[in-house]
Amino acid sequence: MSSVNNQNSVRRFGTAPVFITAISTILGAILFLRFGYAVGTIGFMGSLLLVILGHLITIPTALAISELSTNTRVEGGGEYFIISRSFGLNIGATIGFALFLSQAISIAFYIIAFTETFEMLFQWWANQYGWEMPRQVVSLPVLLILAILIVRKGANMGIGLLYGVAGILLLSLIMFFMGSGEPEMMAGDHFKSNFSFSNAQEFFTVFAICFPAFTGMTAGVGLSGDLKDPGKSLPRGTMWATMAGMLVYILIIWKMASSVSSDALLSNQLIMSDIAIGGSVFVLMGLAASTLSSALGSVLVAPRTLQALAGDKSFPLPAINRKLARGKGITNEPQNASIVAFIIAFIFVAMGNVDAVAEIISMFFLITYGSLCLISFLNHFGSSPSYRPRFRSKWYFSLIGFLLSVWVMFMINPLYTVVAYSLIIIIYLVVEHYNKDRKGLVNLFKGALFQLNRKLQVYMQKNQSSAESEEWRPAAVCISANSFEREKIFDLMNWISFRHGFGTYFHFIEDYFSRHSFLESRDIMRQIIDMQKEEESTLYIDTMISPSYTSAIAQIIQAPSISGMENNMVVFEYDKNQPDELERILTNIALTKAGNFDVCVYGMGQTATRFRNGIHVWIRSVDYLNANLMILLGYIILAHPDWKKSKIKIFSICAPDQVRQTRDQLTHLVEEGRLPITLSNIEIVPATGNRAVHEIVEEKSKRAGLTIIGFRDEHIKNRGVEYFNDFSNLDDILFVNASQARKIVEKDD
Repeated sequence: MSSVNNQNSVRRFGTAPVFITAISTILGAILFLRFGYAVGTIGFMGSLLLVILGHLITIPTALAISELSTNTRVEGGGEYFIISRSFGLNIGATIGFALFLSQAISIAFYIIAFTETFEMLFQWWANQYGWEMPRQVVSLPVLLILAILIVRKGANMGIGLLYGVAGILLLSLIMFFMGSGEPEMMAGDHFKSNFSFSNAQEFFTVFAICFPAFTGMTAGVGLSGDLKDPGKSLPRGTMWATMAGMLVYILIIWKMASSVSSDALLSNQLIMSDIAIGGSVFVLMGLAASTLSSALGSVLVAPRTLQALAGDKSFPLPAINRKLARGKGITNEPQNASIVAFIIAFIFVAMGNVDAVAEIISMFFLITYGSLCLISFLNHFGSSPSYRPRFRSKWYFSLIGFLLSVWVMFMINPLYTVVAYSLIIIIYLVVEHYNKDRKGLVNLFKGALFQLNRKLQVYMQKNQSSAESEEWRPAAVCISANSFEREKIFDLMNWISFRHGFGTYFHFIEDYFSRHSFLESRDIMRQIIDMQKEEESTLYIDTMISPSYTSAIAQIIQAPSISGMENNMVVFEYDKNQPDELERILTNIALTKAGNFDVCVYGMGQTATRFRNGIHVWIRSVDYLNANLMILLGYIILAHPDWKKSKIKIFSICAPDQVRQTRDQLTHLVEEGRLPITLSNIEIVPATGNRAVHEIVEEKSKRAGLTIIGFRDEHIKNRGVEYFNDFSNLDDILFVNASQARKIVEKDD
């Protein structure tokens, strides 16, 4: 308890630092350097649309962050912590790496922009010495000084500076709005000439350059590990900063459009200094303050994101995780992570191109924002009982934010988008490879899939009668106590359920329900599921505890199917070396027939299945009720990859004078039903002499991979076990009894 209290005691920040960090980053370099260019290029209406579109992405993201942060205790890492605890550590690490890169590159972006405050120095140097001094002469030393201060002093120094630069920023904006611009024209004339939406084809180019202006609203989330009450401070500070920033940007584009001509807006990137009172001083101070504050905001959050990633062991090398996760002092300052962030920033500062860096930042931020909105949407759609945020957004806001993020990325630069997502995929594959035991893509849509499955089941139940009249597909259920001795029954159920049907397998435990038998059933179920994972099974596995075989069957035929359609087939199994099991099966067939179930009795031989020898289906004229079902089952089983090199062969036993008619009927059935059966694989067997049916079948199908033959209720009543034992010389055989004739060829209404 004392350690928790100590930890809480060092979490010293409230809502104000979140707001200041966010608003100082929102009102940053782009505000002073590129919004004049935006208004001059696409006009007031185009710039207004740019601000609105940007906030259609950032406001849903801010709402999503506010919602997610009030549902869980947000710790260090901010956005990364929210993503990883919502999507799982593997997905979180993947997006977290992209987030860290965008934050680290942002440091460079704002330092490059900060260098523009020394424009007069560069012009003086060029006039004095006749050559232009590189911007890196200023930007690299400034970044070095900032790095030394942050690494040595930590977040306390950063927050202290933020309050100072925020005050300067506010003063520069006041002086800007008090300015009058070009005196030779009325403000209304400027506004009329700049009002229309011009150069629409340039809109997304301008958007890519200006979008980083709106991304600062998540900067305060990176302080989550340093807040007294993240669940309260994060939503308040983030939403206040987002809405305030949007209002300021709308007022700024109005002021620019009303004050100067489009030519002036395009020719001078520091046009705000011409509009503001004392602009050469106050605007440059504001630019320096805004860029420095934005850089500080990024400096505070980027190392904490990297530290949280390392703390979750996201890197493949343990030594790297240990070093980057290590903090300094009681506040756990991410000193090592800060060094890495500054190294990346130094590389991009050396590039020196504001627009190129802005476009890269936009891509990574859009990926992050889209992910946050997707998490919020999936949580709404999944309706998990554990999702109880104190602040609630709307699902459609989150969906709009996600869709717009993806769409805007492709509109800005399809190549960058493909490269960005390719990088994300590569990172995920690496993380997944080294952390197979952590939650990955399966956890991503778990709640949403649950809700979708629930709605589909209800829909299918309500529309079940119409679906049954249109087509038939197997929904088979099997119960057996021999799960660990007879693998072939799993093979059969997988064949039936692979593509066209659904299968449920119950392991039968003959016992009364108790705590002991329940725990035993859960353990057995896990063993079977693990066993079927290796086989890439499509079966749904469960257990059934019941005092008798008959009561167990009565329970499973009344149980609803998780597929959304009613179970319509019961599969029994027996070992042909233990024919006494048949008695118990035949005794319970009448029970299943009472529910209009199709019945399959699977007799398993001891040899491995001979897939290459194909599936033999045996049809007799007196067995018309079962014929179509047997053919359909043969076709369904053949779709499984185990049978990919096999074929179906149909045998029909008929009277000698019915050979031609029978062949024509089967040929028509195969052709109209588009079944994968060649005419050469249809064989008509005339019933001549006194040969028994099982002798004919044995002669033709002794080495078949699977033999399918029908049985009627009369066979059970008159001959019982003896009928099934007649075919004991065959290997695997599936006896089929249809509750009604099934259609192979669907007729038009």
